[in-house]
Amino acid sequence: MQENKPRSLRPDDRADKTRQGQDPQSSERLVYGKNPVAELLKSGSGVDTVMLAEGMAPAVASYYTALAKEAGAAVKRVHPNKLRLLTGTESHQGVAAFASEIAYVEVEDMLEAARQKGQPPFLVISDGIEDPHNLGAVMRSALLCGAHGIIIPKRGGASVTPTVIKASAGAAERLPVARVVNISETIRRLKEEGVFVYCADMDGVSLRKNNLTGPIALVLGSEGSGVSQLVKKRCDGVLRLEMAAPGTGVDSYNVSVAAGIILYEIQAQRAGTNQ
Repeated sequence: MQENKPRSLRPDDRADKTRQGQDPQSSERLVYGKNPVAELLKSGSGVDTVMLAEGMAPAVASYYTALAKEAGAAVKRVHPNKLRLLTGTESHQGVAAFASEIAYVEVEDMLEAARQKGQPPFLVISDGIEDPHNLGAVMRSALLCGAHGIIIPKRGGASVTPTVIKASAGAAERLPVARVVNISETIRRLKEEGVFVYCADMDGVSLRKNNLTGPIALVLGSEGSGVSQLVKKRCDGVLRLEMAAPGTGVDSYNVSVAAGIILYEIQAQRAGTNQ
Protein backbone atom coordinates (compact mmCIF):
# COMPACT_ATOMS: atom_id res chain seq x y z
CA MET A 1 0.00 0.00 0.00
CA GLN A 2 1.27 3.46 -0.88
CA GLU A 3 -0.25 5.61 1.80
CA ASN A 4 1.38 8.85 0.62
CA LYS A 5 0.08 8.61 -2.94
CA PRO A 6 -2.74 11.01 -3.76
CA ARG A 7 -6.21 9.55 -3.52
CA SER A 8 -8.46 10.64 -6.30
CA LEU A 9 -12.01 11.18 -7.25
CA ARG A 10 -14.05 8.92 -9.44
CA PRO A 11 -16.18 10.66 -12.08
CA ASP A 12 -19.31 10.89 -9.92
CA ASP A 13 -19.86 14.63 -9.90
CA ARG A 14 -20.83 15.00 -13.55
CA ALA A 15 -22.16 18.52 -13.21
CA ASP A 16 -18.84 19.73 -11.84
CA LYS A 17 -16.80 18.10 -14.59
CA THR A 18 -19.12 19.28 -17.35
CA ARG A 19 -18.96 22.83 -16.05
CA GLN A 20 -15.20 22.68 -16.29
CA GLY A 21 -15.27 21.66 -19.96
CA GLN A 22 -14.50 17.99 -19.41
CA ASP A 23 -16.13 14.87 -20.75
CA PRO A 24 -18.05 13.47 -17.75
CA GLN A 25 -17.07 9.95 -18.82
CA SER A 26 -13.35 10.80 -18.92
CA SER A 27 -10.94 8.77 -16.82
CA GLU A 28 -8.96 11.93 -16.14
CA ARG A 29 -9.53 14.79 -13.74
CA LEU A 30 -8.48 18.38 -13.94
CA VAL A 31 -6.42 19.87 -11.12
CA TYR A 32 -5.63 23.58 -11.17
CA GLY A 33 -3.88 26.22 -9.08
CA LYS A 34 -0.20 26.49 -8.20
CA ASN A 35 -0.14 24.58 -4.92
CA PRO A 36 -2.52 21.75 -5.94
CA VAL A 37 -0.63 21.09 -9.19
CA ALA A 38 2.75 21.18 -7.45
CA GLU A 39 1.53 18.72 -4.80
CA LEU A 40 0.06 16.49 -7.50
CA LEU A 41 3.34 16.37 -9.43
CA LYS A 42 5.40 15.72 -6.30
CA SER A 43 3.07 12.96 -5.09
CA GLY A 44 3.96 10.46 -7.81
CA SER A 45 0.41 10.24 -9.12
CA GLY A 46 -0.11 9.56 -12.81
CA VAL A 47 -0.14 12.90 -14.63
CA ASP A 48 -0.66 13.17 -18.37
CA THR A 49 -0.30 16.85 -19.25
CA VAL A 50 0.58 20.07 -17.46
CA MET A 51 -0.73 23.27 -19.02
CA LEU A 52 1.04 26.56 -18.33
CA ALA A 53 -0.35 29.93 -19.30
CA GLU A 54 1.48 31.90 -21.93
CA GLY A 55 3.10 34.92 -20.31
CA MET A 56 3.84 33.09 -17.04
CA ALA A 57 7.04 34.33 -15.37
CA PRO A 58 9.99 32.32 -16.73
CA ALA A 59 11.17 31.23 -13.29
CA VAL A 60 7.72 29.93 -12.37
CA ALA A 61 7.33 28.18 -15.72
CA SER A 62 10.75 26.56 -15.29
CA TYR A 63 9.73 25.28 -11.86
CA TYR A 64 6.60 23.55 -13.13
CA THR A 65 8.41 22.29 -16.23
CA ALA A 66 11.03 20.63 -14.02
CA LEU A 67 8.36 19.06 -11.81
CA ALA A 68 6.48 17.82 -14.88
CA LYS A 69 9.63 16.31 -16.39
CA GLU A 70 10.36 14.42 -13.18
CA ALA A 71 6.76 13.16 -13.11
CA GLY A 72 6.92 12.07 -16.75
CA ALA A 73 4.25 14.55 -17.87
CA ALA A 74 4.11 16.60 -21.05
CA VAL A 75 4.05 20.40 -20.82
CA LYS A 76 1.91 22.61 -23.02
CA ARG A 77 1.87 26.40 -23.13
CA VAL A 78 -1.69 27.65 -23.66
CA HIS A 79 -3.55 30.94 -23.79
CA PRO A 80 -4.89 31.97 -20.36
CA ASN A 81 -8.39 32.00 -21.84
CA LYS A 82 -8.14 28.26 -22.49
CA LEU A 83 -7.38 27.66 -18.83
CA ARG A 84 -10.32 29.82 -17.87
CA LEU A 85 -12.63 27.78 -20.11
CA LEU A 86 -11.27 24.46 -18.84
CA THR A 87 -11.43 25.31 -15.16
CA GLY A 88 -14.51 27.52 -15.21
CA THR A 89 -12.76 30.17 -13.12
CA GLU A 90 -10.35 33.09 -13.38
CA SER A 91 -8.52 31.73 -10.32
CA HIS A 92 -6.55 29.00 -12.11
CA GLN A 93 -3.26 30.85 -11.35
CA GLY A 94 -1.92 30.00 -14.78
CA VAL A 95 -1.41 26.29 -14.27
CA ALA A 96 -3.54 23.16 -14.62
CA ALA A 97 -2.90 19.44 -15.02
CA PHE A 98 -4.79 16.41 -16.24
CA ALA A 99 -4.27 13.61 -13.75
CA SER A 100 -5.22 9.98 -14.30
CA GLU A 101 -8.05 8.70 -12.14
CA ILE A 102 -6.85 6.77 -9.11
CA ALA A 103 -8.88 4.67 -6.69
CA TYR A 104 -10.13 5.58 -3.27
CA VAL A 105 -8.65 3.51 -0.46
CA GLU A 106 -10.52 1.21 1.92
CA VAL A 107 -11.13 2.08 5.56
CA GLU A 108 -8.98 -0.93 6.46
CA ASP A 109 -6.07 0.67 4.58
CA MET A 110 -6.26 3.68 6.89
CA LEU A 111 -6.24 1.50 9.99
CA GLU A 112 -3.28 -0.47 8.64
CA ALA A 113 -1.40 2.76 7.87
CA ALA A 114 -1.84 3.81 11.50
CA ARG A 115 -0.61 0.42 12.72
CA GLN A 116 2.47 0.61 10.51
CA LYS A 117 3.29 4.01 12.00
CA GLY A 118 2.79 2.69 15.53
CA GLN A 119 0.02 5.21 16.12
CA PRO A 120 -3.57 4.87 17.32
CA PRO A 121 -5.96 5.48 14.40
CA PHE A 122 -7.15 9.05 13.86
CA LEU A 123 -9.91 9.37 11.26
CA VAL A 124 -12.35 12.02 10.09
CA ILE A 125 -15.84 11.12 8.85
CA SER A 126 -18.06 13.32 6.72
CA ASP A 127 -21.73 12.69 7.39
CA GLY A 128 -22.93 14.58 4.33
CA ILE A 129 -20.76 17.72 4.03
CA GLU A 130 -22.15 19.21 0.82
CA ASP A 131 -20.05 22.27 0.02
CA PRO A 132 -16.83 21.25 -1.78
CA HIS A 133 -15.01 24.25 -0.31
CA ASN A 134 -15.90 23.07 3.19
CA LEU A 135 -14.81 19.51 2.43
CA GLY A 136 -11.52 20.78 1.01
CA ALA A 137 -10.89 22.91 4.09
CA VAL A 138 -11.69 19.97 6.38
CA MET A 139 -9.24 17.79 4.46
CA ARG A 140 -6.54 20.42 4.79
CA SER A 141 -7.00 20.61 8.57
CA ALA A 142 -7.18 16.82 8.85
CA LEU A 143 -3.87 16.37 7.05
CA LEU A 144 -2.11 19.08 9.06
CA CYS A 145 -3.41 17.66 12.35
CA GLY A 146 -2.13 14.16 11.59
CA ALA A 147 -5.29 12.28 10.60
CA HIS A 148 -4.74 8.97 8.83
CA GLY A 149 -7.61 9.58 6.42
CA ILE A 150 -11.12 10.84 5.80
CA ILE A 151 -14.25 8.80 5.14
CA ILE A 152 -16.99 10.24 2.93
CA PRO A 153 -20.35 8.84 1.79
CA LYS A 154 -20.85 7.56 -1.74
CA ARG A 155 -24.14 9.45 -1.84
CA GLY A 156 -25.46 12.44 0.05
CA GLY A 157 -22.35 14.57 0.22
CA ALA A 158 -19.50 16.14 -1.73
CA SER A 159 -17.00 13.84 -3.41
CA VAL A 160 -13.40 14.76 -4.15
CA THR A 161 -13.76 17.02 -7.18
CA PRO A 162 -11.19 19.47 -8.61
CA THR A 163 -12.90 22.18 -6.56
CA VAL A 164 -12.27 20.18 -3.38
CA ILE A 165 -8.65 19.61 -4.36
CA LYS A 166 -8.12 23.33 -4.93
CA ALA A 167 -9.90 24.28 -1.68
CA SER A 168 -7.67 21.85 0.21
CA ALA A 169 -4.52 23.61 -1.12
CA GLY A 170 -3.18 20.23 -2.22
CA ALA A 171 -4.01 18.32 0.97
CA ALA A 172 -6.48 16.16 -0.95
CA GLU A 173 -3.47 14.81 -2.87
CA ARG A 174 -1.91 13.57 0.37
CA LEU A 175 -4.76 12.50 2.63
CA PRO A 176 -6.20 9.00 2.01
CA VAL A 177 -9.93 9.06 1.23
CA ALA A 178 -12.42 6.20 1.55
CA ARG A 179 -15.96 6.28 0.17
CA VAL A 180 -18.52 4.09 1.87
CA VAL A 181 -22.14 3.16 1.23
CA ASN A 182 -23.29 3.51 4.84
CA ILE A 183 -21.68 5.87 7.35
CA SER A 184 -23.55 4.36 10.30
CA GLU A 185 -22.40 0.83 9.45
CA THR A 186 -18.84 2.07 8.99
CA ILE A 187 -18.94 3.60 12.47
CA ARG A 188 -20.14 0.26 13.87
CA ARG A 189 -17.20 -1.51 12.25
CA LEU A 190 -14.73 1.09 13.53
CA LYS A 191 -16.03 0.64 17.06
CA GLU A 192 -15.46 -3.11 16.72
CA GLU A 193 -11.84 -2.24 15.90
CA GLY A 194 -11.56 -0.30 19.16
CA VAL A 195 -11.95 3.17 17.65
CA PHE A 196 -13.80 5.64 19.87
CA VAL A 197 -16.16 7.70 17.69
CA TYR A 198 -17.15 11.27 18.52
CA CYS A 199 -19.46 13.59 16.62
CA ALA A 200 -19.69 17.37 16.76
CA ASP A 201 -23.05 18.77 17.81
CA MET A 202 -24.45 21.64 19.86
CA ASP A 203 -25.85 19.47 22.65
CA GLY A 204 -22.61 17.68 23.46
CA VAL A 205 -19.96 17.93 26.16
CA SER A 206 -17.60 20.92 26.01
CA LEU A 207 -14.63 20.05 23.80
CA ARG A 208 -11.81 20.25 26.35
CA LYS A 209 -13.69 18.18 28.92
CA ASN A 210 -13.17 15.12 26.72
CA ASN A 211 -10.21 12.77 26.57
CA LEU A 212 -9.42 12.75 22.86
CA THR A 213 -6.37 10.51 22.93
CA GLY A 214 -6.21 6.92 21.72
CA PRO A 215 -7.97 5.48 18.65
CA ILE A 216 -10.45 8.12 17.55
CA ALA A 217 -12.75 9.17 14.73
CA LEU A 218 -14.50 12.53 14.43
CA VAL A 219 -17.85 12.77 12.63
CA LEU A 220 -18.80 16.09 11.03
CA GLY A 221 -22.35 16.68 9.82
CA SER A 222 -23.81 18.55 6.89
CA GLU A 223 -24.00 22.32 6.75
CA GLY A 224 -27.77 22.42 7.07
CA SER A 225 -28.87 19.61 9.38
CA GLY A 226 -25.68 18.57 11.10
CA VAL A 227 -25.02 14.97 12.09
CA SER A 228 -27.96 12.68 11.31
CA GLN A 229 -29.77 11.17 14.29
CA LEU A 230 -28.94 7.59 13.29
CA VAL A 231 -25.24 8.39 13.06
CA LYS A 232 -25.34 10.38 16.28
CA LYS A 233 -26.81 7.41 18.14
CA ARG A 234 -23.95 5.25 16.89
CA CYS A 235 -21.31 7.59 18.29
CA ASP A 236 -19.64 7.07 21.66
CA GLY A 237 -19.63 10.75 22.52
CA VAL A 238 -20.77 14.19 21.37
CA LEU A 239 -18.48 17.25 21.38
CA ARG A 240 -19.63 20.85 21.74
CA LEU A 241 -17.75 24.04 20.94
CA GLU A 242 -18.33 26.89 23.37
CA MET A 243 -19.29 30.32 22.02
CA ALA A 244 -18.24 33.56 23.66
CA ALA A 245 -21.28 35.49 22.46
CA PRO A 246 -24.45 33.38 22.54
CA GLY A 247 -27.73 34.99 21.56
CA THR A 248 -26.28 36.94 18.63
CA GLY A 249 -28.43 35.16 16.05
CA VAL A 250 -25.47 33.07 14.90
CA ASP A 251 -25.90 29.74 16.64
CA SER A 252 -23.05 27.61 15.30
CA TYR A 253 -19.61 27.54 13.71
CA ASN A 254 -19.11 26.82 10.03
CA VAL A 255 -18.39 23.08 9.68
CA SER A 256 -14.86 23.59 8.35
CA VAL A 257 -14.06 26.09 11.13
CA ALA A 258 -15.44 23.70 13.76
CA ALA A 259 -13.41 20.87 12.23
CA GLY A 260 -10.21 22.91 12.43
CA ILE A 261 -10.75 23.73 16.11
CA ILE A 262 -11.63 20.16 17.12
CA LEU A 263 -8.94 18.49 15.01
CA TYR A 264 -6.31 20.77 16.48
CA GLU A 265 -7.45 19.89 20.00
CA ILE A 266 -7.26 16.18 19.15
CA GLN A 267 -3.78 16.65 17.70
CA ALA A 268 -2.66 18.58 20.78
CA GLN A 269 -3.97 15.97 23.20
CA ARG A 270 -2.43 13.12 21.19
CA ALA A 271 0.91 14.93 21.08
CA GLY A 272 0.75 15.48 24.82
CA THR A 273 0.46 11.76 25.51
CA ASN A 274 3.68 11.14 23.56
CA GLN A 275 5.82 13.66 25.46
